[in-house]
Formats: sequence, C-alpha cells, structure tokens
Amino acid sequence: MKQFFKFVLATVVGMFIVGVIMLILVVGIVASASGDKDVNVKDNSILTISLKNAVPERTPNNPLAGLDFLGFDDDKSVGLNDILASIKKAKKDDNIKGIYLTDSYMLSGQATTEEIRNALIDFKKSKKFIVAYSETYTQGFYYLASVADKVYLNPKGYFDFGGMSSQVTFFKGALDKLGIEAQIIKVGTYKSAVEPYFLEKMSDANRQQVTSYLGSLYNQFLTGVSTSRKLNKDSLYNIAYNLNVRYPEDAVKYKLVDALKYKDEVLDELKKRTSIELKKDLNSVAIEEYAKNTDSKDKDDDDKGPDNQIAMIYASGEISGGNGDDNTIGSDRISATLRKVRLDDKVKAVVLRVNSPGGSSLASDVIWREVSLTKKVKPVIVSMGDYAASGGYYISCAADSIFAEPNTVTGSIGIFAILPNMQKFFNGKLGITFDGVKTGKYSDLGDVSRPLTPEERAILQAQVNRGYDDFTNAVAKGRNKTQAYINSIGQGRVWTGEQALKIGLVDRLGNINDAIASAAKKAKIKDYNVVPYPEQKSLFKSFGSDVQSRVQAHLVKAELGDNYTYYQQLKSVKQMMRIPQARLPFIAEIK
Repeated sequence: MKQFFKFVLATVVGMFIVGVIMLILVVGIVASASGDKDVNVKDNSILTISLKNAVPERTPNNPLAGLDFLGFDDDKSVGLNDILASIKKAKKDDNIKGIYLTDSYMLSGQATTEEIRNALIDFKKSKKFIVAYSETYTQGFYYLASVADKVYLNPKGYFDFGGMSSQVTFFKGALDKLGIEAQIIKVGTYKSAVEPYFLEKMSDANRQQVTSYLGSLYNQFLTGVSTSRKLNKDSLYNIAYNLNVRYPEDAVKYKLVDALKYKDEVLDELKKRTSIELKKDLNSVAIEEYAKNTDSKDKDDDDKGPDNQIAMIYASGEISGGNGDDNTIGSDRISATLRKVRLDDKVKAVVLRVNSPGGSSLASDVIWREVSLTKKVKPVIVSMGDYAASGGYYISCAADSIFAEPNTVTGSIGIFAILPNMQKFFNGKLGITFDGVKTGKYSDLGDVSRPLTPEERAILQAQVNRGYDDFTNAVAKGRNKTQAYINSIGQGRVWTGEQALKIGLVDRLGNINDAIASAAKKAKIKDYNVVPYPEQKSLFKSFGSDVQSRVQAHLVKAELGDNYTYYQQLKSVKQMMRIPQARLPFIAEIK
C-alpha cells in the first residue's frame, strides 16, 4: 500500500510540473505575441548592435526567445536577414541618428561579418555616425567595428590583433587506445575530413590548402582594416606578426583605435551627438527590438505582395535526408520548396542562400536535381554565406550564377566514407565475440565487429569513385567546364570565395542584395517582393523533440563550455559512418 501511494504521489507531482511548464509556455507565447508589435522609436535615438551569439541566416521563429527557461535563452540571437534589414531601415529613419556597436563576439564565420560590415559601410552614406566601444575586441568584432567613425577601447580592456590560426583536433591516438580502426574510403588528395581519425597531424596536402585559404582570409581582413582605418596593410601585418598590441595603449599608438574610454564617457559622447542632456538617459533601441519594425518576416500566402516575387530559399546547416529544420538542410524539405516555387507563377526568380559545410552526398544530389529542374523554368541565383563547401557546393553548382563573399569557404569537391573496425575493442577490451550465418557473400558488408576484406574495400571504393565522378560531372555541366578541369581544381581542395572566382567556381563576389538584384535583372522585373522560404516551423509544430534537443544541448554546453566544439566533432562521426559524405575536410577552428 505504501508503494501504491508513492506511485500516486509521483504521478500527481509529475502532472503538476507538466502543468506549470505548459502555463509558462502559454504565458511566454502570449507575452511574445504582444511584443511583436512595432517598436516606437523616439526622436534622436541610436540603434544599438550587440552580437553576443552566433548570427543565424534567419531570426529563429521562437516566441520564448529571451526566456531563461529550458534552454530557450540560447535563442536571443537575431538573424542576418533582420540585421541587414534593420541597418537598411535605420539609414532612412529620421529618428535614428547613428549606430552604436558594442560588446560583440562575432561567433559566426567571416562572410557573415562581411555582409554586416558592408551594410554598415552603406549606412555611413547617410552621413549618420557609427561609434564602436568594447571592453574586449576579438579580431572578428574589430573587423566589423573598424568601419566606425570612432573606435573606443576600455582603458583596461583587451585587444586581440595577432593574426589568424587554424587548429584541427586529431583522434587517432584515442582510437588506438580503444582498439578502434577508422577504415577510410575517399577520393581527393585534399579531402582531409578523414585525417583526424587515421593521422596524428596534418598531411602535407592539407597543410598546403589550409595555408592557402587561411592566407586568403587574412588578406581580406587586413585589406578591410587598412581601407577603413587608412593604415598601410604591410604595417598592419607587421603589427600583428610581432604582437605589438599587448596593452590598450598600444592599440591607440598604432591607430587601431581612436581613444581609451570608459563606458560612461562613451555614453556621454553619444548623448552629445544626439542632443540629449547628460543628466538624462540615452534614447537607444536594441537591434533585436528594432528588427520588429522591418518587413523581413515570413508572410501568409495571401500577403506576399505583388505578382512578381523572388523566392529567397534558405539552405543552412549540414545536409542530410529527411525534413531538417532551420539549422539543418533536409533534402525532402528543400526539394519540396524548390518544386513549390518552380510551379508558382508568381515566383519569377529564385535566390538560393547556401550556408553549409556539406553532408550526405546522396541528399546533396537530390537537391541538385531540383535546382537543375528549377533553372530550366526560371532564373536561379546562388548567394553563398560563410560556407558553401562540398555538398554545399554540390547544391549550388547548377545555378545560373553564383555569388560569394571574398571570405566564403567553398569548393571541397570530393567524396569520402568512414567505416569503423571495432574488433579489437570488442574482443580485447570488452571480451565480446561474435558469430553468425549469412545468405550472401556480402550480407554483412560494413559490420563493425570485423575489418573489411580486400574485396569489400574495393566495392566501397568503387562506389565512392562513382560518387566523385557524378559530383565532378555535375559541376562541369553547371560551370560549363570540362570534367578534367574540375577534377584538377577538385580533389577535395578548399578555396575562399576570392580564390574560387579566379578558378571559375563562382561568378561574382557580392552579398545577398547583389544576388537578389541579379535575379531580378535576369527575370526582367523591377517591381517585386522578396519572399522567404521554406516556412519556419512554429513552436507547437516543433515542440516535442525540439524542446528535448534544446534542453540536452543547453545542459551539454553548460557542462563542457569551450570544449563543446570537440563534443560536436565526435558526434558528427556517427553521421559520417557508412554513408558517403560530401562535406568540409574537418572542423577547423579559425582564431
């Protein structure tokens, strides 16, 4: 009887907790719905931009964003779409007198930073001011802030200006200790995604390509800072190479910042710039709030503007089969979206926004097919983000035209597969053995309890070779090149957008707006509306599994901290096993 009452009490408590959770969710949704209304911007205001989280392609459709509950506080980020739209709107908004850049980490890739930076440069054409201040300047944030009229650093702050580095984590030693062999099947001299699992350091080919593209990225960084700050690029290189900026005063000495100031001093300057009395509060609106006044949100089908539409299809994240979500590219979802816009007479052109390191080669080919079919009906323009590599390039190559930022990471045309041999682990470490029967010679092909036979390895290598042949053939047709030429610049090699332009993998260096303008021109339309696709999932559509994954990710991040990157890399191994992959060579951490 006592046990019975324990179960009853546990059930009641559980129901109570669920009820509280649902109540909080409802309150959050109602509060968010009421907060979606346009924000009233006072006269003589400044737009404050503080980007502490990674910038996604689109602002997450999450009514609980900002609530410190079940990990939803991770979604305070504002999307690149809303950032660009807000800066553009602020340029013409009479109530906005200037922009205040502060406390940003710029955790996204360099192409995203480049997009925002270019928008700020365009904003300055309005003759309005931009002031930047931070206690800590990462190189990413400084690259953004360098366009400001005034750049201020805290007198006791930190200024990172020591050049770029790239580091790869290798797991072969750990696998050897566990008795696990990574059996590698690949095509491409530079296709080094597999290196961390069978080498202990970079191969010569990998070191060559990383040196090349890192140098290109760094050159773009130095060129941008040199132009904005009116400093000699060679001098900037030497300052960084010798780490001449070790203390805040050094940043002023070398004219990288204009002055050392505390935050109260900067706020007083902003008040003077906006004609606000020093004893009063500064009129400021955060970009997260100001973005609510833009029209970049998804709209209902009946409210998508004029008959002439340009479909902006967002393809962001790793590529896999299935539906995916806003952070992963599911071949089913993106393919269905391409079919939808292809059959929609109102859609006159398509801009495919690709921000992906690649993934499943099969899923990439499925999307490539739909891009090819759509191109036959209406113009398709690709706009590349931080990454459009391997599978990300595969889904791009059939487009009429490809735009990339100079610091987009692209190329990596190659295929690989990894199959683990865990025989020594099971037998030697755990004392587990296996035995069985089979009806065919290759019925247990890929079984992790034993190594591949030479015949099995030959079969898998032939499959990967065929996948590479399909990949290079698709690129050759899309880019109007010979397959032999594509093979010569392929082999899994990574290129920056600047390098890719020179070898013919992209057509132009430009941003999202350039791609949209090109699409409109090719479709011969002037009056049009840009409509985002695919539709973002509402909270309730993604509630169950999404909440669980958010909570798990939140707890793991909190526990691992900076080591979360390594956890992600180990987790990705499971996705790469058995299924041929077209993805970036490795998770390279660029600092």
